[in-house]
Amino acid sequence: MDKPVVDQTGLPSRYDFDLKWTPDESQGYCPVAGSHTGDDPNAPPGLYTAIQEQAGLKLAPVKAFVQVMVIDHMEPPSEN
Repeated sequence: MDKPVVDQTGLPSRYDFDLKWTPDESQGYCPVAGSHTGDDPNAPPGLYTAIQEQAGLKLAPVKAFVQVMVIDHMEPPSEN
């Protein structure tokens, strides 16, 4: 994903999903090296479609607060 994903499902536990999808350019797809969904009728769907069809979830753009860590200064460790 090119943006953070915030869990707003309200589901109380953690779940593991095995999704099958075909990456696109935003997910590191290289049209020269890989196959594309349009080239293979049996290829899995794109990520957004796979999440909705296989997990029953929908990704929607929203504005939400997320925790971030900002490092404003770094120094190499001193020798002991």
